[in-house]
Amino acid sequence: MNHFQKYLIEEFAEDYQEGYLSRREALKLITSVSGSLLFATSILAACTPPDTGPAGVVTQPAAATTGAGGQAAASGEPPQGTASADSPAVEAGDIQFEGEQAVLLGYQARPAGEGVYPAVLVCHENRGLTEHIKDVARRLASAGYAALAVDLLSRNGGTAALSPDEVPGILGNTPPEQFMQDFQSGWDFFKTQPFVDPERVGMVGFCFGGGVTWMVAANMPEVRAAVPFYGPHPPVELVANIQAAVLAIYAGRDQRINQGIPAIEAAMQENNKVYEKVIYPDVDHAFHNDTGSRYNAEAARDAWNRTLDWFDRYLRQA
Repeated sequence: MNHFQKYLIEEFAEDYQEGYLSRREALKLITSVSGSLLFATSILAACTPPDTGPAGVVTQPAAATTGAGGQAAASGEPPQGTASADSPAVEAGDIQFEGEQAVLLGYQARPAGEGVYPAVLVCHENRGLTEHIKDVARRLASAGYAALAVDLLSRNGGTAALSPDEVPGILGNTPPEQFMQDFQSGWDFFKTQPFVDPERVGMVGFCFGGGVTWMVAANMPEVRAAVPFYGPHPPVELVANIQAAVLAIYAGRDQRINQGIPAIEAAMQENNKVYEKVIYPDVDHAFHNDTGSRYNAEAARDAWNRTLDWFDRYLRQA
């Protein structure tokens, strides 16, 4: 079982325990990643079942409006810097570019008009290149960056061609090395564009994409700044390869991810890497996603401001 398969299976088991997934949904997702219904059944058998009401119906967490990774709009204020696809301040759209033995799909956004901008690569969650991730790219463009979100499901026709239930299993059964290569291909393409500064690139990713961000930072020395949001940490032996200044964002209630903080923090310090962490108390994993059930507007705004400050410090000023 590879690094990301373990992460995905643990995430779906946790979502089941917290009432974000039904047992049937969790079984289906874990089986899609592991390839074994027997294994999935054994995983859930070891979990504490979610609270149920008097009729045996799962009681959803109070803030829930959709299932895990859902796309329905969450309540609360809109996220900071949101720019619609037709905003006159931003030029954005779907693109294709050459990858390793495949044509890759993505979404790019940049400030409207002429100019050359630092670049930020964006990695999606375990639901693929959704409209939410495209919005993140436009937020970066609104802040003065050229952003490229790579669709890691390109070889399967792209996120839009798949059902949401198919996506996690495909990602879980893709060699992690392919994710690194696709982002390298994305950067090889993007840095040739006339509006991109080829010497200044950072990366941000969320959940599964936070883990990919850590791994890309360890495999692409060009990355100057990285902001992984509550993603699985890389093997500590890879930390020596990281050249990026890393700002790691965490949710206080996300103990599954947070238990790995001491080891990654020690490894970053021992290898003299630039590293800071921010832990937001009383919020859940995926709190930044304003289309999901765990969205927390206050923490999301602060985390986004810190992300932009980090990129300003290490992409613009450095």
